[in-house]
Amino acid sequence: METKLRLKTLLIEELNLEDTAPEDIQDDAPLFREGLGLDSLDAVEIVMLLKKHFGIELKDMEEAKPAFRSIDTLAALVEARGKG
Repeated sequence: METKLRLKTLLIEELNLEDTAPEDIQDDAPLFREGLGLDSLDAVEIVMLLKKHFGIELKDMEEAKPAFRSIDTLAALVEARGKG
């Protein structure tokens, strides 16, 4: 499965976004605030999702912030550092 589609599917499942389909999430749309509407608790869930599914450990949230902007930026992180 393509990285972006896999990320969208995992976000929907892990964050209980039942009313959202992968095609509803634009690759370059913001994940937080005005975009998908995620919050800081969702960010923690994303950190755990990245570790569980891709073997990526993020220890510094300030370093991780740019990667959490959109599906595009998350996919770039996964492709650069992921194992799964």
